[in-house]
Amino acid sequence: MKCFPIFIKDKPKNKNRGTGSVFETKNLAKSQDYSDSSQTSKSFQSSKSIPELYKEKQQNLRVFSLEELSDATNGFNRTLKIGEGGFGSVYKGTIKPLGGRGHPLVVAIKKLNTHGLQGHKEWLAEVQFLGVVNHANLVKLLGYCCADGERGIQRLLVYEFMSNRSLEDHLFNKTSTLLWKTRLEIMLGAAQGLAYLHEGLEVKVIYRDFKSSNVLLDESFKPKLSDFGLAREGPTGDRTHVSTAVRRFISHSRTVRTLMCFVLIYGWLLFKVVGTYGYAAPEYIHTGHLTIQSDIWTFGVVLYEIITGRRTVERNRPTSEQKLLEWVKNFPPDSKRFSMIIDPRLQNDYSFSAAQKVGQLAKSCLNKNAKERPTMSQVAERLKQAIQESQEGSNGVKKSHVTSSSRSSRRRSK
Repeated sequence: MKCFPIFIKDKPKNKNRGTGSVFETKNLAKSQDYSDSSQTSKSFQSSKSIPELYKEKQQNLRVFSLEELSDATNGFNRTLKIGEGGFGSVYKGTIKPLGGRGHPLVVAIKKLNTHGLQGHKEWLAEVQFLGVVNHANLVKLLGYCCADGERGIQRLLVYEFMSNRSLEDHLFNKTSTLLWKTRLEIMLGAAQGLAYLHEGLEVKVIYRDFKSSNVLLDESFKPKLSDFGLAREGPTGDRTHVSTAVRRFISHSRTVRTLMCFVLIYGWLLFKVVGTYGYAAPEYIHTGHLTIQSDIWTFGVVLYEIITGRRTVERNRPTSEQKLLEWVKNFPPDSKRFSMIIDPRLQNDYSFSAAQKVGQLAKSCLNKNAKERPTMSQVAERLKQAIQESQEGSNGVKKSHVTSSSRSSRRRSK
């Protein structure tokens, strides 16, 4: 079986522009650039791209056969499916150790839908980004499978298994409540992961899809960012932003611009492939320009989710409360009214002053002027302060990370 090839860099329009480098591994042939930005020759000389860094790192990613991963999931049995989204399905599987030595390893196997090139590009982006990054708050990629067969192209990724699912699963769970301190610790870990992507690599990385469902939790509720299919390299040299392919497409003709206006009006169809409704930064929506500040905006959205226990959009609520960011504007963090939007499931088991600090932080992340938003390093520091204040206000009793609804009901009855 032969892997489906595409090129890493688009052919340059200018003959003087560099073509970029190509990386090759056992099952990864030449690949097209998953990044939507075009780079100048100056940019190529001043910094290395993710594919170049991937080639240098030579991470020991294991190359799996389709048969191995099918056996690991009992033929991708539905009972082992633990997640599903636009990318495809995720299964819990058990793989045999290399050489047959050691204990079998429980893993998460993502099987991408590959109806077109987009699925392959997202798969390739994950392999390259996760083959370069190395941080405690980023999910670990163990290997991949790239196979072409009778059923078409097959693209799979094998990750470490995260036993506590995602922040979304716990935050919006009606049968249990994620404790306040645990919420802050999860957001701190996520902030540290984003800070690493923004500031800790030779090239800046825009995560682009930060949301509660992409924050996975291990057995100790330690958070790890997952799903790098939409990640992009940040701007290099004297550039201030990355322009998406959609934005460049819109600029080609007036007719196309008109058509795109209709698309925007009828349901956000344009942005389904580049993010999640309710999370995108305003400057990205209006211009198509991506910066690391776009990630900071989405972080602010999730901060309000952990404060309120509400999703960014909830159609079953009164009209004035359906859109989270519009609703919370009526309850500023520096007022007593702010307590009215704090998740009632917390049962007042939190520090109000710490909650106000987190609210102020969320508000600063959601500044419409992207330049005035804090960096992720600054966000992490302010979260540490909020955690410390929460600890000082607690009684020092060690608690589990969640409380069940039955425990909450017993507390109310007392």
